Parts: sequence; C-alpha cells; structure tokens
Amino acid sequence: MEQGQLLEYLIIIVVMVIIAIAIIKSKKKDFKIEINKLVTYLGGKDNILSYESNKSRFTVTVNDTSIVNKEAIQKMGARGIVEIDNELKIILGDNAEKLKKYIDELKR
Repeated sequence: MEQGQLLEYLIIIVVMVIIAIAIIKSKKKDFKIEINKLVTYLGGKDNILSYESNKSRFTVTVNDTSIVNKEAIQKMGARGIVEIDNELKIILGDNAEKLKKYIDELKR
C-alpha cells in the first residue's frame, strides 16, 4: 500500500469519527431541550411538588393541574397520562428516569 493511499484512508476515518461525535452530541442536546419542554408543560419547576420514576412511569405531584399541558406532553411521546387529584402518572418509557435526574438538577 502506498503512503498516499494510507493517508487517504486515515483522512476518511478521521472525518467519519468527527461526524459520529457530532451526531452523538446533537442527540444529547435535543434530549435536554425536550426534557426542558416537558418541565415547562408540567407548569415549570416551581409547579412540581414531588416526583419519582418507576421503570417507564413518571409520577409527579403538582401544585396546580390546570396549568399542566397534558396534550403537549402526549404529543412529545407520552404513551398515556392518568390524573388523580394533583398527581399525574405519565408513561414515558426509557425517558422517565432521565426526566427525574434532570428535575433533580433543576431543583438544586
């Protein structure tokens, strides 16, 4: 193999790695933006009194359910929402635990 050919392959590999890293980083940013929207749809961090996640379900107690945008939460991919008094049980799939961790950071 010639040195020129080896250099071409090396450049191609480096470019592919850079593209892969950019894709991974962009997906992380998008997720954080989506989680931030979800908190907003719940009425903001100050409306959230308590919360917990259990596998795919995110349970949240809010101060005022009238400012929760349940329709927008469903459009974001929630598989279902059950409301009992001031408590919402939202089926989010894998994102339930991620949402809990994000709200933990916001509440600090």
